[in-house]
Amino acid sequence: MRLRCAVLDDFQNIATSVADWSPVQDRVEVVSFTEHFATEDELAAALADFDIAVTLRERVPFRASLLDRLPRLKLLVASGMRNSVIDYEAAERNGVTVCGTKSSPTPPVELTWALLLGLARGIVTENNALRSAGPWQSTVGADLHGRRLGLLGLGKIGSRVAQVGLAFGMEVVAWSENLTKERADEVGVHLAPSKEELLRESDFVSVHLVLGDRTRGLLGAPELALLKPTAYLINTSRSAIVDQDALLAALHEGRIAGAGIDVFDIEPLPADHPMRTAPRLLATPHLGYVSQRNYRTYYGQTVENIEAYLAGSPVRLLG
Repeated sequence: MRLRCAVLDDFQNIATSVADWSPVQDRVEVVSFTEHFATEDELAAALADFDIAVTLRERVPFRASLLDRLPRLKLLVASGMRNSVIDYEAAERNGVTVCGTKSSPTPPVELTWALLLGLARGIVTENNALRSAGPWQSTVGADLHGRRLGLLGLGKIGSRVAQVGLAFGMEVVAWSENLTKERADEVGVHLAPSKEELLRESDFVSVHLVLGDRTRGLLGAPELALLKPTAYLINTSRSAIVDQDALLAALHEGRIAGAGIDVFDIEPLPADHPMRTAPRLLATPHLGYVSQRNYRTYYGQTVENIEAYLAGSPVRLLG
């Protein structure tokens, strides 16, 4: 009898077409779920009869309370090689092997600039006006050349965002708790003397940090109050790095020019979530990693992970 594999959050219904599953199709039945399971009870019920689960990034927490309810589950494959919402001790205790896949930092970089440029030039506002025969030109674009781009984080993604900013002729500064001048010099940007200085002096601020104890709530109401009223904030990293209530207040009160957000405290967003109607907000439904290349990699390597597991030699182990 074939093993059963559940692919979670396959919103575009492409998991089985973007990659070649033929190496395992005789041994594995693949079932895609195109709707998100909002509660652990729903997820536990849906996965009860599956041996393998495939999850995207950190959208679905696999806590001990869930893993303990899935005695049939033996393999969990997560996209990316880092996942903070999987309880690895509980997985090991339940005999669940956890594997990851590689991913490219390029798509989040590109989306960061899509949001930044969309905000700076009022693309959505002007497009909506044009389509509805509204006013011909109602916004005045914010210039990038000669303006300051402040980056919170200068890792794989942040450094690539910096290179694009430099190409636009922007002054690029960066800060993180452990960032050194040597690393900033290597990328060709300035090291900000402090987080507060970066926030006060930047025209555009973009977040590219890993979520952890030191970065959770890094930008709260006091920090957002440091931003210029003409400044824009971009977050394609993790929602919890920016206090969402404080951001909503800043947007509603017009204390910043706008925000470009791709990550949220609840995903998918409920229909009545205040982020859906906030002013001065350009928002996308966590598309940072969603690209053809990344999906080919995710699901292609998922097949490789399953094949290796079935052969008794699992690869790309996480934990």
